[in-house]
Amino acid sequence: MKLGNLDLFLLSDGLFRLDGGAMFGVVPRVLWERMDTPDERNRILMGLNSLLIMRGAEKIFIDCGVGDKFDTKFGNMFGIHREQTLLDRLAAMQLQPEDITHVILTHLHFDHIGWSTRRNASGEIVPTFSNATYYCQRAEYEVALAPDPRSKASYVQENFVPLVQHGVLKFLEGSGEIIAGIEGVVTGGHTRDHMIVKAHSAGKTVCFLADLVPTTSHLRTPYVMGYDLYPAQTMLIKPKVLQQAFEEQWLLVFEHAPRLRAGYLQQAEGNWKIEPVEL
Repeated sequence: MKLGNLDLFLLSDGLFRLDGGAMFGVVPRVLWERMDTPDERNRILMGLNSLLIMRGAEKIFIDCGVGDKFDTKFGNMFGIHREQTLLDRLAAMQLQPEDITHVILTHLHFDHIGWSTRRNASGEIVPTFSNATYYCQRAEYEVALAPDPRSKASYVQENFVPLVQHGVLKFLEGSGEIIAGIEGVVTGGHTRDHMIVKAHSAGKTVCFLADLVPTTSHLRTPYVMGYDLYPAQTMLIKPKVLQQAFEEQWLLVFEHAPRLRAGYLQQAEGNWKIEPVEL
């Protein structure tokens, strides 16, 4: 899809499953199961969606899936299923990992940054996108190095520590422009320093919502993940972001939506709904 001078592509790293109760926090199952039917283990289907922005010679990834460094036990626990990986889909576009110039990481949980690194032929873990500069919030990185017991399983250090070791990770200090025309906005909520990413061109905006609004089932203010460390902050910032997105007609991208993955906000009977767009 063309947005101003930006070419936008939504690339999937497959599907996975997380506990439905955890994905909706205090919202009762009788409400959330109307939108997301759980399996026999109470897990709901979720996507692993990354946004590729192409602008001239620049090829910019926002987040990069779950990767391939996990073992069978991990894959079974999270119900990871895919016929093609993120890199397969990149190859189908006649692109190689070496062609990526920038990788923006909204936060450092394993299901968002798995392809940041991979094992080379010698088994060493190295940056996947070898010619890219990576970006994340400095404060998020510091937390990821020494997470609290609740967050520890979400931070897999082999996904991000090698980026520093190879000198390719640039730290961000709060909200602001990352590269020309692309900005990170720290929202907090999911993690203390979680950010969304907005790209602007010709008066238009695309917003990658990451885990502020992970799926279209999370548009309502109280529909907040149990995984969020600061749910009150999520409920404070989410309606503000969505209202601005509606008024300014941003194209919204939902990182974990398994089906309706991008679109524009509309209002219907006092609730938000999405007009779908294929990227």
